[in-house]
Amino acid sequence: MIKSFIAIIFLLVSACPLIAGQSIGYIDSIIVRDSDGLVYFTLKNEVIETAKPACATKTYWMIRDENSKTAEYQISQLLAAQMAGKKVTIYGHGACTRWGDGEDVNTVRVYAQ
Repeated sequence: MIKSFIAIIFLLVSACPLIAGQSIGYIDSIIVRDSDGLVYFTLKNEVIETAKPACATKTYWMIRDENSKTAEYQISQLLAAQMAGKKVTIYGHGACTRWGDGEDVNTVRVYAQ
């Protein structure tokens, strides 16, 4: 019984990303590529709050599924933040599934001030 419990806990922990990035800054650029629909962006005056996963060797952030409803909301938030000069915090997924060297975005937070 205890061995099964420990095995289940191990599987749950190993399924979750242990390292997910978190950065704060202002939107520097948003890039949308026609050839494959890729949407990614960079931050300026970036402060890296937590370490990104090893796969995220570049400083850009990737919208994981640009065809999803969530991606539409995230892209809208990013554009609004860029136009208004608002600071954002980006929380990562801890993975680089959309593009091999940029972390997938999990959450976009736009600050009022």
